[in-house]
Amino acid sequence: MGEFDGKHCVVTGGTGALGSAVVARILELGGSCAVPVYDESELDGFAHASDDRVALTVGVDLADESAATSFYADVSSSGLWASVHVAGGFAMSGITETSLDDLRAMMAKNAETCFVCCREAVRAMRAAGSGGRIVNVSARPAVQPCGGMLAYQMSKAAVASLTQGLAEEVKDDGILVNAVLPSIMDTPANRDAMPDADFDAWPKVEQVAEAMCFLASPGNALTSGALVPVYGMA
Repeated sequence: MGEFDGKHCVVTGGTGALGSAVVARILELGGSCAVPVYDESELDGFAHASDDRVALTVGVDLADESAATSFYADVSSSGLWASVHVAGGFAMSGITETSLDDLRAMMAKNAETCFVCCREAVRAMRAAGSGGRIVNVSARPAVQPCGGMLAYQMSKAAVASLTQGLAEEVKDDGILVNAVLPSIMDTPANRDAMPDADFDAWPKVEQVAEAMCFLASPGNALTSGALVPVYGMA
């Protein structure tokens, strides 16, 4: 018996490096996953594309409120236990090189998509009446500010604030809401971007996924409103 036996979960960004690790861990623990996919090319190399416990919906733009709402409405018919929000984006630039459009793009990719997914997850969980778990992905710069990425930092700080406020709002529904705050993770893309870094100090996506899946699990009976650092030795 796995901790997620009979549990249906949404994993946004589920085809990416961290999202794939989250999907893999939920499957290992007996659960099933619904994964929204923006473009079919994201499925190239996705290890779980043919797993019958993974439901893929191609063409979902989470920045489009109606598309995200429709996706969650379909998912809710099967019941929803956990919604894990990995989808997002990253950008670096100094303040004088950052336009309002750049800031708005980061807010849309990170804060707005997270807000809409949280809202629709709450709607589905309330309809089921069995409580649930929401796990967001903020970032280390949201609580340990650094220069050169203000638009990203602001968008992830909004995710952190959303997490803590929502945890208070839905506590009487039995819905626990938390966020992890990764530092730079050990992914092929990050290794390519920073070839001289100490990769051993970076948290592995599997390790971050393990923390996220605990927060999303029935075994997490108490923790809500937490911003959990997952920095490794970085």
